[in-house]
Amino acid sequence: MPRFFSFLEVKMSIPITKGGYEKIVEEVKHLKKVERPAIIAKIAEARSHGDLSENAEYHAAREKQSFIEGKIEYLDGVIADAEVIDISKLSGDKVLFGATVKLLDVDTDEEVTYTLVGEVESDPDNGRISVTSPIGHALIGKMLDDDVTVQTPGGAREYEILEVKYV
Repeated sequence: MPRFFSFLEVKMSIPITKGGYEKIVEEVKHLKKVERPAIIAKIAEARSHGDLSENAEYHAAREKQSFIEGKIEYLDGVIADAEVIDISKLSGDKVLFGATVKLLDVDTDEEVTYTLVGEVESDPDNGRISVTSPIGHALIGKMLDDDVTVQTPGGAREYEILEVKYV
């Protein structure tokens, strides 16, 4: 007889670099040791001002507290489900999670460099793209000197892989 799993039974691992994991751990520590106590103090101070129903300072502090607690819960979940990948132990010409890839845009002759990371540490403005992004997805498994076609909202883009490194 087949067994059906609910989404609660399936634990999904979250790929993350060692540096990204350490950054999230530090952020959680900061939220718990600095931000949480500070907002609790603000709530206590706002309460001392009297009637809470018309106290904008109190309501703003409670809203910020809710945001902080939600972020802590989310990041604790990321830490619990993290699959830390030590990129320093990887090498080769194949594009895998954690690779830093230099590409040539065939149409514009412009070179771009991306590091492929997990969704939680993605930062496109700083060249860190998610492996699930259109470019990241297209690059995974490709080799040095391969041509890659990426479907973007603006249409298909052609890239050539110029360099693959793990740093």
